[in-house]
Amino acid sequence: MNAITRSIVAATAISLGAVAAGLVARPGAAEVMSVSDLPAHTHIHGLAVDRQDPSRLLIATHHGLFRTRPDGTAERVSEVQDFMGFTPHPSDPGTLYASGHPAGGGNLGFIASTDQGGTWTQISPGLNGPVDFHQLTVSPADPRTIWGAYGGLQLSRDGGATWSLAGPAPDRLIDLAASARDASTLYAATEAGLLVSSDAAATWSPIVTGAPVSLVEVTPDGAVYAFVLGQGLVRSGEPPAGFETVSNAFGEAYLLHLAGDPADPGRLFAATGEGRILASADHGRTWAPLTGSGR
Repeated sequence: MNAITRSIVAATAISLGAVAAGLVARPGAAEVMSVSDLPAHTHIHGLAVDRQDPSRLLIATHHGLFRTRPDGTAERVSEVQDFMGFTPHPSDPGTLYASGHPAGGGNLGFIASTDQGGTWTQISPGLNGPVDFHQLTVSPADPRTIWGAYGGLQLSRDGGATWSLAGPAPDRLIDLAASARDASTLYAATEAGLLVSSDAAATWSPIVTGAPVSLVEVTPDGAVYAFVLGQGLVRSGEPPAGFETVSNAFGEAYLLHLAGDPADPGRLFAATGEGRILASADHGRTWAPLTGSGR
């Protein structure tokens, strides 16, 4: 395992105690800080454009859910809890899904919010749960199909109410993304490359090899994005028939999370391994730190 790969693994498994002292708040208490200050206080585990107000970005962290504001700050909208898996519903603007564990210990199971992340309800403990899905993705092709990684790769075909074991998770898994075209197709970013399964995770085939892939995301316009260490951000249509390099201007940094705007396919947001939030208005070709007005 090389140094960059070790840093990805450390970033995805950072402990609560390592940053707890930086963000202490009563449950339900408002917490506001600049987006640029977030990495000093917490760790980022997921991004989503707020579909009810696309000027705002939702940032799932080790200490709850934040929503950006036009002045370049972010306000915490949830109680303190560690969101590990986090993903928006692909077609219902008011629904968010997550998993993780609260500061007091234990696992959250599979949870959902229908009020912009203010309150959460456990939909299911998951198989052999309560689970703590570190990777979680919902199929845009069939939003009732949801995948999560915990004790193997778990699958729900009924919106998260019940779960079954689809099979073992790919070795050294970092990220998951469901296909926009086929509910049985799933992508997996791993320390060894990018894999695809077209048979509901029964078998896997490599599509990017030779380097760790730190993220994979299928954006609302149906494009498949991945970040390949040493190559940069790459993109393909579905089914992938060769990835083009979109940008390799990240230096030693790498991307861990990516989110696309359903209303504007060119508008992307990303979080680096160090927790910086970046924005792009040109399909990921150029990036700048996120400032006010969600840009």
